Amino acid sequence: MEAPNYSCREHGEVAGFIGDTTFHTSRAMAQLLSLYQYTQINYQVTDPFLSNRIFFPTLYQMTQYDLFRYMAIVKCLLHFGWNWVGVVAPDDGSGDAELQELTKQMTQFGICIEYILQLSNNKEQNAWKVSNIQKSRAKVVIMCDILLANFVNLLVEENIFKDDLTLILYKLSLDIKRKHNHLFQVLNCSLIFSWPSKFTICKNFLIKGILSSIRYPDPLWEDVRLEDSRCLSSNPHKNKYFEHVYNKSLVNFTDVQRFLSLLSEMKTVNADYSFMAVMQLAEALNIMHLMRSTSEIYGLKKVFPESRCNDRCHPGYRKVTKGRTSACCYDCVRCSEREVSNVTDSENCFLCPDEEWPDKEKVRCLSKAYDFLSYENDALTLIFALASLVFSAMTLFILGIFIHYWNTPVVKANNRTVSFILLTSILLSFLCVFLFLGRPVDITCMLRQVSFGVFFTISVSCVLAKTVTVCIAFKATKPGSFWRKWATIKLSNSLVFTCSFVQVLICIIWLSVSPPYQQYDMFTSPGKINVQCNEGSVFGFYSVLGYMGFLAAVSFLLAFMVRTLPDSFNEAKYITFSMLVFCSVWIAMIPTYLSTRGKHMVAVEVFAILTSTAGILGCIFFPKCYVIFFKHELNFSRNVQSNK
Repeated sequence: MEAPNYSCREHGEVAGFIGDTTFHTSRAMAQLLSLYQYTQINYQVTDPFLSNRIFFPTLYQMTQYDLFRYMAIVKCLLHFGWNWVGVVAPDDGSGDAELQELTKQMTQFGICIEYILQLSNNKEQNAWKVSNIQKSRAKVVIMCDILLANFVNLLVEENIFKDDLTLILYKLSLDIKRKHNHLFQVLNCSLIFSWPSKFTICKNFLIKGILSSIRYPDPLWEDVRLEDSRCLSSNPHKNKYFEHVYNKSLVNFTDVQRFLSLLSEMKTVNADYSFMAVMQLAEALNIMHLMRSTSEIYGLKKVFPESRCNDRCHPGYRKVTKGRTSACCYDCVRCSEREVSNVTDSENCFLCPDEEWPDKEKVRCLSKAYDFLSYENDALTLIFALASLVFSAMTLFILGIFIHYWNTPVVKANNRTVSFILLTSILLSFLCVFLFLGRPVDITCMLRQVSFGVFFTISVSCVLAKTVTVCIAFKATKPGSFWRKWATIKLSNSLVFTCSFVQVLICIIWLSVSPPYQQYDMFTSPGKINVQCNEGSVFGFYSVLGYMGFLAAVSFLLAFMVRTLPDSFNEAKYITFSMLVFCSVWIAMIPTYLSTRGKHMVAVEVFAILTSTAGILGCIFFPKCYVIFFKHELNFSRNVQSNK
């Protein structure tokens, strides 16, 4: 029996053979024809295996190489984000070259293959292999070579293709299309990459060929008409073979009738394809629109739910492949504290600039907020400002009372000049709090610590002068005492001046060597820029605090020793309490100050200034005010002993 497209005239020299459309027929005939050095020209089979000049030296392929099809499949996978796929190929070697090239292309673009199933003609083995598809995470399966009819039946019988599985086919044979219409329901939303089923042929060439075949019958044109036009040939064996292989019913057309029919088809074929393309596009868009509100329409499965080894990493995360067997499998790790990622499946997170900070989702960088004790949006600032004003008003009130009762014993006791200096320094200490509030600048950074150090030192120096006055006064009461000549007002004033001058000198040296300045702290507080004062010389700052602490400690010890001496207005015990409060506050303040940053550090210092100053004001002057307002008779009694 003659094979289709391989018959020739009995007389004349054979120039070559036109190959069949199937791989197996073309391969078998190429092996046979190569023995006789006959040329075979293949116009449809694209398997690169047939291009091997060693095995097939006389076979020539006229169709484009499948590399373009592989590239199209890879682009499709990349477009949908599918990086975890399965591959099914025949085990007869016909798909090996395709599989090798496809694997190379996919690996080059970071697409991984979870499994490769090589199917045979054994139905039971195929069923066992196909069952593995259901267990895998790959939702996309690529079929190498033509999908065979027995495998189609296996798909239907095993019902392995669930709603979330997509099949990608290289090509689909015509007999399968006609015999297995139920396949399209099973493989709904799958993709087929194939060349056009009909080739565009020049009209003039086709017309000339048909006219020539009418005048001079030719076996090749006869086969073309038999396959494409379903025309009966003169060979009954060939007709029977074609009807069996291609499942076509052949018709006995006259040459003229078939010629007119072909011309009509040539006029409408492009229009038909255009119409079908438009209709298919419209139908697809309509289904996509309907699927927005429902998951399934008329039994159709969902469009493409993704075929990946794991879920994508959302923006704000990055991929980590450590410990994974495949590059397509990875873990998603949250970006670090100062990093963001604004794309899906980001390889790395990117560091925000110093002046910016990631948002809550770590998707974009936002400008950091400037953080300081602000008057506009910080309640703590308003509390400190109000407390400073209240205490300042109380100090002014007490100062006015003392001016009004200038000549009374309670005011004159323990050197009223020092008392007025003390009240003034306390008032300035309360007011210097405003230098710590608001946005710091270079000038306020220099003035805040210097003014606080000097005013506080004057206050502590006055307390020390009062303590020394009490000590000398009682020692000078003994006849012939050495201390009598020191019991003068000049000693107290000189002591205040000398102690204060030392602190002023320390501050001058500090400002000359390394003064405080404004500083932006970018990294201490997350999402904030701390506008703060850098103290410049840390040694200078702690020298100021240390000197004040030394004066307070001396005042506390002296006052503690003379706190029980008899006198109507002995301030020693009140000075003891005031210095106890002062030392307690500042001893507790220092470790707290060192453990905080930003505006909270400033808040700790402001709180220490207010509480320690208020302690001095309350412990020393409230008892005097109590005597003035509620013990009026004691303040004007003639037998009152006072130390002037």
